[in-house]
Amino acid sequence: MADRADRRSELLDAADRVVRRDGPRASMNTIAAEAGITKPILYRHFGDKNGLYRALAERHTAGLLASVRAALALPLERRDRVEAVIDTYLAAIEARPQVYRFLTHPDPAADGLTPAGPLAPALRRIADELTRSMREEVDLGPDSAVVAEAWGQAMTGMVLAAGDWWLETRPFPRERMVQTLADLLWGRLAAAGQRPVPAAHAPEPTEPTEPTEPTEPDGSGTAPADPPPGRP
Repeated sequence: MADRADRRSELLDAADRVVRRDGPRASMNTIAAEAGITKPILYRHFGDKNGLYRALAERHTAGLLASVRAALALPLERRDRVEAVIDTYLAAIEARPQVYRFLTHPDPAADGLTPAGPLAPALRRIADELTRSMREEVDLGPDSAVVAEAWGQAMTGMVLAAGDWWLETRPFPRERMVQTLADLLWGRLAAAGQRPVPAAHAPEPTEPTEPTEPTEPDGSGTAPADPPPGRP
C-alpha cells in the first residue's frame, strides 16, 4: 500500500513539472512521458484526466487553506485582516500561475470539466472559513448568520474572478490589488459591530475587598500601638 502511495506521489511530481511548464495545455501523454511510463499506467492510478485534476487540486490547495485559516486568526485590526486574507490568495496564485490556470481553465470539450471545477471544493472550504469567522466576530444584524454565509460566498467568488483578471493582465502590483479589493469590501464591514467575547473567554470577576480603616503613619511605616490601660 505504501509503495502504491509513493508511486502516486512520484507521478504527481511529474505532473507538477509538466503543468508548471505547459499550464492548461498539459496532456496525459506528456505527463506519462515525463514520468517514464505509458498513458494506461497513468490512467490506472488516476482513472482519467479528471482524476488527475482532483489529485493536483488537493495537493496544491491544502497549503492554501491552511494559510487562509492562519490569516483569519491573526491578531490584527479588521481591515488589516481583510487585506491579509486577500493577499494570501493572490500570493498563492502568483507563485504558481501555470498550476492555477491548469486547475481553473481546463478545456471542457477535451476534459469534460467546468471552469474552476477542480478548484471548487477548496473554494467552498475557503467560503466556509470566511463565513465562520464573520459569524463569530462580526455583528451583521438580526440575520447575521445567513448574511455571513452570503458574504462568505460572495467574497470568495469576487476574489476568484478579480484574481483571475489580475493574474492575466497585471495592471498593477499585488499590494495595490489587495488594497483595491479590500476597499470594495470594507464599507459594510467597517460599519458592522464587533460581537462580544464569549463568556468562556471573558476575564474572571474579582471579589470585592472589605475597606480597611485608615492608619496614620508614625514614620516607621506602621500605625502606633494603643497605649497601655491607665496611661494617657
